[in-house]
Amino acid sequence: MNRRHSTVVTVALGALMGLALLAPGASAGSATARSAVPAGAFEQTRSIDRTFVDDQGNVEKVASYDLTVRADHTTDLRGRERVEVSWTGAPPSGGRASNPYGEKGLLQEYPVVVMQCRGTDDASLPLDQQVRPETCWTSTFSQRSQIAVSPYEALWTVDRYASEADREPLSGADRLPADACKEAQSDATYTHVTPFLAASGKVFLACNRETMPPEAAVDAAFPPSEIAAFTDGDGNGSVDFEVRSSAENESLGCTREVACSIVVVPIAGLSCAAPADPTVPADVPADVSAVLGKDCRQFGEHPSGSSNFAGDGIDRAVGPELWWAASNWRNRVSIPIRFGLPPDACDILDKRPPVAFSGSELMAQAALQWAPAYCLDKKRFKFQLNQMPDQTGWNLMQTGGSPAAFVAGPHEKTGPDPVGYAPTAITGFAIGYVIDRPDNAGVYTELRLNARLIAKLLTQSYPGSALGKGHPGLADNPLSLQLDPEFRALNPGLTDISSEAGATLLSLSNSSDIIQQLTEYIAQDEDAMRFVSGKKDPWGMVVNPSYKKVDLPTGEWPLLDTYEPQTNDECRQANPAVYFNQLAAPVTTLRKIADALIDAWPNVQTRCVADLSAATKAWKLGRIDRQSYGARFMLGIVSLGDAERFGLRAAALKTSGGNFVEPTTASLSKAVAVARQEKGDPRGPLLMSQKDLVAAKSAYPGTQIVYTAARTHGLGKVEAETVASFIRIATTEGQRPGRANGQLPAGYLPLRRTGATARLWRAAQDTAKAIEAQRAPAADAPAADAPPPAASGTPGAAAPAADPGAAAAAAPAAPQEVVTAHTKAASSTTAMSMLPALLVIGMVAAAASLVTRLMSLRRRWSA
Repeated sequence: MNRRHSTVVTVALGALMGLALLAPGASAGSATARSAVPAGAFEQTRSIDRTFVDDQGNVEKVASYDLTVRADHTTDLRGRERVEVSWTGAPPSGGRASNPYGEKGLLQEYPVVVMQCRGTDDASLPLDQQVRPETCWTSTFSQRSQIAVSPYEALWTVDRYASEADREPLSGADRLPADACKEAQSDATYTHVTPFLAASGKVFLACNRETMPPEAAVDAAFPPSEIAAFTDGDGNGSVDFEVRSSAENESLGCTREVACSIVVVPIAGLSCAAPADPTVPADVPADVSAVLGKDCRQFGEHPSGSSNFAGDGIDRAVGPELWWAASNWRNRVSIPIRFGLPPDACDILDKRPPVAFSGSELMAQAALQWAPAYCLDKKRFKFQLNQMPDQTGWNLMQTGGSPAAFVAGPHEKTGPDPVGYAPTAITGFAIGYVIDRPDNAGVYTELRLNARLIAKLLTQSYPGSALGKGHPGLADNPLSLQLDPEFRALNPGLTDISSEAGATLLSLSNSSDIIQQLTEYIAQDEDAMRFVSGKKDPWGMVVNPSYKKVDLPTGEWPLLDTYEPQTNDECRQANPAVYFNQLAAPVTTLRKIADALIDAWPNVQTRCVADLSAATKAWKLGRIDRQSYGARFMLGIVSLGDAERFGLRAAALKTSGGNFVEPTTASLSKAVAVARQEKGDPRGPLLMSQKDLVAAKSAYPGTQIVYTAARTHGLGKVEAETVASFIRIATTEGQRPGRANGQLPAGYLPLRRTGATARLWRAAQDTAKAIEAQRAPAADAPAADAPPPAASGTPGAAAPAADPGAAAAAAPAAPQEVVTAHTKAASSTTAMSMLPALLVIGMVAAAASLVTRLMSLRRRWSA
């Protein structure tokens, strides 16, 4: 697929009947009525033009456009989520920058500026709730202010639509304090500032770096999201725009209660006043007025479709730095957006102790939307996901530290009580990536990988750089994926410049059912296993000797290499380290991998810098810099939920017959169809072997079923009813696709009573019944065709909708809060009291495991 929505997209059928989301009142230009668009989406068409006024006052229209702007979703957004914003009918861009984000995108002509602003475009609202240039976020002052420029460069003063105040030598503020804005204290220059008004009410003058909000610091936690985007020769363009909530940008302050907008400003060129216009200050010298009049009327130096990688000058009248000027600002299209509840909403709004289900991070995005449907209903319990490795969650469930666990595969039972697996979510993992085509030709969207390539990455068989070339046995291997002939054959046209980030797959440092599934995918592939066993691939590449014949599959990927490069580099001599472990640098959560991909910031730990904080000269190793736009190349393991939430692309994985399968609704459904339950274990997991998935050709190998696992004997009555009610609600109302509280987010295949998932739905209901009954094992006989159970742990409660697909089809067009059946409020006092001790025990065990691994490595290399 060519768009980021190659992963599972679950859309409520009723949304297709939604009415158009009407934009609030626009301030200028002509906005036309729109046809119906899906609920939560946005579309607006408006006419924009550029005009010049001559000496006699005649107005000449020199350009006009019918601009249509669309956004794919605008409601219940989360911080760092990406919204696809697209447009047609804009002026074609010229002088494309290598990086369009932040101030690096200023040297372009006719771009479309996209940014996030507080407020909405509704003139009926109080001023402090309206969108203004002062409430729009930029990462630098140079994107919003012109400080001490020559009178010959003050183009905004001859803007036809500029106010009298904006034509003065100082505009945008009544005065600038000399101590804060020294650069602007000159009578011979012109200055215009666009102060930033924070949500707190504080005004940042934006005249230099020191007068910008704290989130705009040089070492800010997040890279710029505002962009001067490129429009192709046909007038079309699109961006995946990252929105920021108050959690990421407190100064901007967008929340569920504080309305914000994505503002799209097409740069069509300044409209210019007549040189003799009485509003132009009379004391402006004639030569200055002539130069300004001429420069205002320029049409660009760079041809449509051209690049400006060298950062050459542009005609500023058609550039993005004056987006705030009246001619440009009046052409804006404002897309109102609405954030969902923050992740900590239940902790703030509901002071009851939570009932924590422990385990798989694959449930993170679902739990984010499901939890408020519980905590905001006082007749229900307060559900919480305690995210941790699957095995750790399983252990807590077996020992009573948690009433239930989320796991994505079978686990060995070590306790005396029987355990039932209730299918709760169908999702999986992906190899996420961010890759740019050479010569700034755009983002690569069709990555294909096979099992052997993934094995090469995990076994650290690419040297990465000259430092890794010294590793015994790797001297003749390609430095990174970019130079591997096998990779290039599957993905032609990509860069042949190697990088350390291209030598690794960012993965997890702890155990996970995801790693088990991924390494089983490798293990079932004959070519991959021949490579792992020590055989050369057809191009002569060999496995890192440290991983030769590594046992696969495994739930935890080991770091086996011990090679420390010998070098004259002073920093590395002061910081000896295993080089290939610095390349791999695994992390503890999938969300950290997703964030790294969003930022194109590899976790490679090879950056060596002087430690200026030390009293004497010292060196330290750390994370390399973020990759430059246009030269990004990075891969990492992500959940399908994160991939959809944050707009990450997912690689197509090879199956039988030379097919490459992406994660889609169809490919996950095909995968579920091969699931098999072991005979004699009616409440056990439904297993999907990688051999069967690959043989199915069109099934996605990264598909996983997440189960709610709980004891069917040994739970207290209240806990048992709570777990059972959760399963029933999660597998009915929780399967309604959507973005609102209680609904199923994108990245999950709905679990339904009919179709490919029917067996899983029936298994979930049967397991819920057994968990609620809590019969002793000898009497725990399963029901072959259990009737639809009650909707909650409360006896006699009304059942929820039998088929969530049908319920979704009948849902109203606009997203609404889900009204679900009530359950008893419940909490596990035993679990709450035992949890600290159990976590301490788990930490001690993990530490002991690490020491054992290190000792075994030392013995291995000292023998």
